[in-house]
Amino acid sequence: MPTQEHMKAVLQAYIDGFNAGDPAAVSGLFADDAVIEDPVGQPQIQGRAAIDEFYVNAIGSGAKLSLDAPIRGSHGTSAAMAFTVDVPAMGLRIRAIDVMTFGEDGKVTRMEAFWGPDDMEQ
Repeated sequence: MPTQEHMKAVLQAYIDGFNAGDPAAVSGLFADDAVIEDPVGQPQIQGRAAIDEFYVNAIGSGAKLSLDAPIRGSHGTSAAMAFTVDVPAMGLRIRAIDVMTFGEDGKVTRMEAFWGPDDMEQ
């Protein structure tokens, strides 16, 4: 089972890789068969090729992420973070909470992004 320290470090690496403009660093945190639901309630993204494409597009938009609070662990195999996504080119700000679930190998197997229409502002 992944440790709290490992899970928190992966979530920080997600933020750092995203803000460094490195989609390969971000998608590399995920298992090959991982599932992303961003936002929850929308169609899922699954598998290496789809995850790679998702992060190339997301990072290519010029979005930047900033933590709103410390990354949180759990007594299980998940960790969460509250953060803000700023997309200057679109004049858009989204406040989100991501919950990531980890496999035995320490890779992310599932990411759920919680944000809705009320969490977006122009």
